[in-house]
Amino acid sequence: MRLKDKKIIVTAAAQGIGRATALAFEKEGAHVIATDINLEKLEELRNENSNIKIQYLDSTTKEAVENFSKTVDEVDILFHGVGYVHHGTIMDCSSEEFYNSININVYSAYLMTFFLLPKMLKQKKGNIIIVSSAASNVKGAPNRFIYGTTKAALNGFVKAIAADYVKEGIRCNAILPGTVETPSWESRVNSADDPVQARKDFIDRQAMGRLAKPEEIASMATYLASDESAFITGTLNLIDGGWTL
Repeated sequence: MRLKDKKIIVTAAAQGIGRATALAFEKEGAHVIATDINLEKLEELRNENSNIKIQYLDSTTKEAVENFSKTVDEVDILFHGVGYVHHGTIMDCSSEEFYNSININVYSAYLMTFFLLPKMLKQKKGNIIIVSSAASNVKGAPNRFIYGTTKAALNGFVKAIAADYVKEGIRCNAILPGTVETPSWESRVNSADDPVQARKDFIDRQAMGRLAKPEEIASMATYLASDESAFITGTLNLIDGGWTL
């Protein structure tokens, strides 16, 4: 087993990429704590795999993350997948929406890392995996102004953490998916004026003619979490089906 006895925290684990990753990690022998704000979906995850521990957690709230960190004695790996996709250009993005995206996409990563990194430093080893996006500083995507801005910030976040703590036994890498077929994506498509056309447009933009599956992102996460990637840190790992070619 590639992750045998590793203690892993997975955020945004109730559905989509986080859910697939939590299941993949446990299958490889990890002790997984799955967190999310959707307790109902977390309970469904636990019903599917009773070895996964679940915990309600709002990763954007300092007090909540600090209190959660006090319940964790050791952590080998943090997989952070919390995110929100705002649709629109800069002119569609109010100040409130701007700060909301920063709060969810960037501040949550800061809080989880700030309160869990000391435990890794104490162990002199640790691994942080952040879910970013190909829609970032890598590629400008239409109507993804603040989303792409926050994901670019996360890419810088990953590089900075990796550089600051490489000599302390800490690794930090990012996963940059393209379009992934998740419940979040489904809800965005279904909210379009013409959901059928919106779905077709999304797929037509894909170089491989299809969307990514959450399990494919989870496979990359498993590699980055395992000792197979022990010499890898500070990397931005695209998994976009050729979207950025």
